[in-house]
Amino acid sequence: MFAVLRNRTYRHLFTAQVLALLGTGLATVALGLLAFDLAGKDAGIVLGTVLAIKMLAYVGVAPVAAAFAERLPRRATLVALDVVRAAVALLLPFVTQIWMIYILIFLLQAASAAFTPTFQATIPDVLPEERDYTNALSLSRLAYDTESLLSPVLAAALLGVVSFHVLFAGTSLGFVASALLVLSVALPKAPATPKRSIYERTTRGARIFLATPRLRGLLAINAGAAAAGSMVLVNTVVIVQGQWGLAQSAVAMASAAFGAGSMIAALSLPRLLDRWSDRPVMLSGVAVLALSMLVGGWVDGYPKLLALWLVAGIGYSTALTPSGRLLRRSSQPADRPALFAAQFALSHLCWLLFYPLAGWIGSRYGIPAAFAVLGVAAALTIVIAVFVWPRREPKALEHEHLDLQADHEHLKASAPGQTQHSHEFQIDDLHQRWPQSGSAQKTGRE
Repeated sequence: MFAVLRNRTYRHLFTAQVLALLGTGLATVALGLLAFDLAGKDAGIVLGTVLAIKMLAYVGVAPVAAAFAERLPRRATLVALDVVRAAVALLLPFVTQIWMIYILIFLLQAASAAFTPTFQATIPDVLPEERDYTNALSLSRLAYDTESLLSPVLAAALLGVVSFHVLFAGTSLGFVASALLVLSVALPKAPATPKRSIYERTTRGARIFLATPRLRGLLAINAGAAAAGSMVLVNTVVIVQGQWGLAQSAVAMASAAFGAGSMIAALSLPRLLDRWSDRPVMLSGVAVLALSMLVGGWVDGYPKLLALWLVAGIGYSTALTPSGRLLRRSSQPADRPALFAAQFALSHLCWLLFYPLAGWIGSRYGIPAAFAVLGVAAALTIVIAVFVWPRREPKALEHEHLDLQADHEHLKASAPGQTQHSHEFQIDDLHQRWPQSGSAQKTGRE
């Protein structure tokens, strides 16, 4: 898996991702301390609002940013967004009012909502071989999990010698380092795209996403992962401290168990995906998550919770890590930024739904009820994914272009005078509908 780091461009991009993630982790710790410093006992309300702002920025900004970014140079765009994030992080220590936090966090997360899909859409062009790209996806998942383990430890070590305000400087340095690493390599140029209206460019990714059966299945899988993941992220502290009265370090260890499970899966997935296709692997991941939630109501001790969270982490990473392969396979290179932005927005829309649901049910009806409801929700997403994502996906799909002349360039490889042919199928300007299985149908413009 680590052999892919021999590619200099990817190595620099991966290192940039790791440093930016570490900076973001420091900011997460520092933000909680800043909220308490300004709001005292109401810090939870502030952080809840910050989380909502983050999700709204991700859902609303990503598609719009992708629409503009597709016409800009990739490297310059990524560097500029890192600079914006670094500047915002430097301003956070000087905040004196809660409303200032909200504005700065929106700017920071809006820049991240533009940066992340653009960055993700660049990797398939840097690593065109599917095996290399699969390894890169596992490394990316590993980076996220490593950050979740290391950032709190690094923050705790720094807080022993400096004020929490200094952590924001560490965040800024992470983004500056990321910008310099991106600047140090030449990135593949984004393919030229036809001129389209802002509305078409903004909605294009979502239209491709929802018109592609395997991606409709991915949306259901995103929802299942968000349902179970929200239970872990929202209610771990309630279970460990609120119910069992354990220390804060026990909360950190429980979160680390979830991250460790995710890392185990990330390390195993490249070999697993060599033997199995994405569909059964991802569905099995959601099944593990659903089962973890459904048995969670009977967990009656801390060691059992650690084991449960470890298993849930394995399911989480197994369900989500291969998603980039689906996006790559389902789009033309020119449409990848829009499609990755759509995945970014739609997946976070799922989190925006399940975050408050996990907290509300746990608070109103108890933790066992939250486990049950979110477990059932995750199980239902499996049913939906199985229904909308066909089990058999032939590499080439037969279809007919009734709206094209027989001598059109796209039909060049077809039999003379024929408008019916087959090839690997993606939704684009010439193919706006997915062919029905076993039959040819019109796929072009209405």
